[in-house]
Amino acid sequence: MISRIFAYIFCLVFFFVHPLLSQEYQLIIVGGGASGTAAGISAGREGVKTLIIEETPWLGGMLTSAGVSAIDGNHRLAGGIWGEFRSHLSKHYGGIEKLSTGWVSNTLFEPKVGQEILRKMANEVPDLTLSMESKWIKATFSQGIWEVTFQKNGKNHTVKAPILIDATELGDIAASLQLPYRLGMDSRDEIGEEFAPEIGNDIIQDLTFVATLQDYGKGTDKTIPKPENYDPAEFACACAHADPITENAPTLDCDKMLAYGKLPNGKYMINWPNCGNDHYVNLVELSPEDREVEIEKAKQTTLRFVYYIQHELGYSHLGLAEDEYPTADDLPMIPYHRESRRYRGVVDFTLPYVLSPYEAPNPLFRTGVAVGDYTIDHHHKKNPDAPSIDFIKIRVPSYTIPLGALVPKTHPALILAEKSISVSNIVNGATRLQPVVLGIGQAAGVLATVALKEAKPLDQVSIRSVQQKLLDHWAYLMPFLDMNPKDPHFKAMQKVGASGILKGEGVPYLWANQTWFYPERLVTEFELISGLKPLYPQLKDYWGASGDYLTPERLLIFLQMIQPELSEKEIQEVWKLKNLPGAFQAKKRLNREEVSVILDEILNFFEKEVNWKGNY
Repeated sequence: MISRIFAYIFCLVFFFVHPLLSQEYQLIIVGGGASGTAAGISAGREGVKTLIIEETPWLGGMLTSAGVSAIDGNHRLAGGIWGEFRSHLSKHYGGIEKLSTGWVSNTLFEPKVGQEILRKMANEVPDLTLSMESKWIKATFSQGIWEVTFQKNGKNHTVKAPILIDATELGDIAASLQLPYRLGMDSRDEIGEEFAPEIGNDIIQDLTFVATLQDYGKGTDKTIPKPENYDPAEFACACAHADPITENAPTLDCDKMLAYGKLPNGKYMINWPNCGNDHYVNLVELSPEDREVEIEKAKQTTLRFVYYIQHELGYSHLGLAEDEYPTADDLPMIPYHRESRRYRGVVDFTLPYVLSPYEAPNPLFRTGVAVGDYTIDHHHKKNPDAPSIDFIKIRVPSYTIPLGALVPKTHPALILAEKSISVSNIVNGATRLQPVVLGIGQAAGVLATVALKEAKPLDQVSIRSVQQKLLDHWAYLMPFLDMNPKDPHFKAMQKVGASGILKGEGVPYLWANQTWFYPERLVTEFELISGLKPLYPQLKDYWGASGDYLTPERLLIFLQMIQPELSEKEIQEVWKLKNLPGAFQAKKRLNREEVSVILDEILNFFEKEVNWKGNY
């Protein structure tokens, strides 16, 4: 075992400092979807020689190649690569308000525009190489090195690297290595979630073959030929819509059904769950040939729904957008997969860690690397055999994904991404969404970077180093919606939150769950000492902190128990250096933002490492 580790470290060092040949990289990413693209950009920007192998001509996966160009969630948590991508969309369309064209989302865009933006972002990274229209064939790991064979232009190519990210849509790389995984609904006893079915099964969420329609103007007939096996009864309730989180009865409104995914420039995303084009099939473990057969069935479901919209509902002027995708049938290149294999990671991200992160069995929130705020959303309407679970009743706050969910238990150099991370079936209903998966990809790329620079196997990297690098790229660690990366003290407050020194307050709220930090809220002495005790053993038995609001003179007393040589002058200097508001006064009541800044500067507490379970 020791010799394996030394060999592995040698290979990491070699690949980080040695000039690389064209077929040798430091990081290989299989899959150029949402997570793979984000991973490649983030690693390449750190100077890591990275290769993305992608089967389609487009980057972006579900965001673009699958046509799911209406972002679910994270509207007020636009950090990291997700925030950067949205800023480019805003610039392209002339303002953030121009993206709110459909009622399902605050950010809607044309898939081809999303692809162009992602491709431009990727092309601006010198150390990132793209191999598009390339199909991976085999991946092996030996003596600390990955060897990946893929096919492009009818020829086989082989590349090598010490680290690989599985960013495939269904976790196919890890499956080829026979890593243990879960698939379908977990049993209640196995996963420890009260909402899970008593008996597990292999049922996954419905997938969707999205269509993008174009408004060609009244009087134009763009009706497609009548598909085989068409029966209008299949879609009879499509226009009956009610928000499931209310008790309102459904109302018949076909215009509203279409406006759900209205895109800029008169286009419409057809990704409708209610008697629409969701399609049930579990194709995860099927052969490539059988997958293609089942995907064609999903495509036919969508074509029948498009015909229904045109022929039965009278929207004949809405036709398949002819300039959107580089395909012969004007449909996207891949289906929208809502679920994948879920591999067993160093930690499992399950419902208790979402519902009550501070009361969960372990403080995994301290290891957070990607955030989400969308509610748990499962699609099972096309499968009558799916156990009935009222997912709307699973009221959760916003959440942060622990880094250990991206690291397999049984492999030293493979990183999990996309929807294949170590989560429960229920929690996957929230972590599968676009901005979260972009965040997972960014974290995966940074994790690879840190492992290479530290010359360590993945399960031995510094979690705090990964988190710090994410903060340096303006990503969220904690889902605090009352701050954003442009705030001057964003990093300090994020670090205080990720350390648990000051905790957020979670609120289950409609379709955009919340966690509040309340930067302006005053801090009590007891609150501060309680938060510091897990980090500093010298405070363990201290009981001299009251419920009074904290002042600098009292803060100094507490901090001198950790750093006896500390003086009031040093706190004053921090106040001035960090441009904290107002004049420094010894008896001023301190708020959470001010305390975060002072602690970050004086204690440098974020250098205290945590393990995968979040313990110091």
